[in-house]
Amino acid sequence: MEILRTPDERFENLPDYPFTPHYAEISDGLRVHYVDEGPKDGPVVLLMHGQPSWSYLYRFMIPLLVEKGARVLAPDLIGFGKSDKPVDRNDYTYERHIGWMTEWLHALDLKEISLFCQDWGGLIGLRMVAAEPDRFASVTASNTGLPIGQGQASEAFLNWLEFSQTVPVLPIGGILQQATVRELTDAEVAAYDAPFPDESYKAGARAFPALVPITENHASAAENREAWGRLMAFDKPFITAFSDKDPITKGGEKPFRERVPGAKGQSHHDVTDGAHFVQEDRPAALVEAILNAMKAAGKLG
Repeated sequence: MEILRTPDERFENLPDYPFTPHYAEISDGLRVHYVDEGPKDGPVVLLMHGQPSWSYLYRFMIPLLVEKGARVLAPDLIGFGKSDKPVDRNDYTYERHIGWMTEWLHALDLKEISLFCQDWGGLIGLRMVAAEPDRFASVTASNTGLPIGQGQASEAFLNWLEFSQTVPVLPIGGILQQATVRELTDAEVAAYDAPFPDESYKAGARAFPALVPITENHASAAENREAWGRLMAFDKPFITAFSDKDPITKGGEKPFRERVPGAKGQSHHDVTDGAHFVQEDRPAALVEAILNAMKAAGKLG
């Protein structure tokens, strides 16, 4: 496996991202970067990002959670952020990503986890919950899903899929700007571009949209169906916090609220004035949802 590692100088002087880098070595010779802030004996909050973002997306949420006494971890998926980036897009599969992140989770031996997941952070994170529910104390899900290839993919997603596979230069920072309500600064847009010095670093960002199981015969559709079967027995607090201005995942909270036992009777959040990357638009509202899930799980006083 040919692997690229983004030079450290690309990440110097990023606005609002003062966090000390941490690294873990996993299989395939890969290095995973993660943020690890707050007291080591605090309740664990795991923030999982999607595509094509990285842990920079959580820079406003991390301090708010640390203020509440939480130990906050935010890993960069393989292919993103400060984590290693295989060059061949065929090295990126849905199942391999789950394996990589599960290996990282085991390396840190994280337990009693309060998970927050958005976009591909949910496609991967919810599979991890389904596989090892005893490791998780609660889930807060935003603008994500666990697709099984049934139903019609939204026009917005199909347009995104076509764009991501055909545009000559994938404009990472521009994509983040297009999918937020607030206007990002030039420095923030540059921070999202930072992990990718050129197109050779973007194999993961290119691969992910095509990995979403939008047909029943799609790779990982069967595995997601099996995972749904286990999530339908997950009775720990499960809160949805979907935003109102995301055409990609509109209505995606309904299956979770209807089918996951732990979602029954919870204070679900309908987040206003937030686009797909709602962490940029409404970080405090998402933190409130996470804290509510933690309280319901008995992880906060």
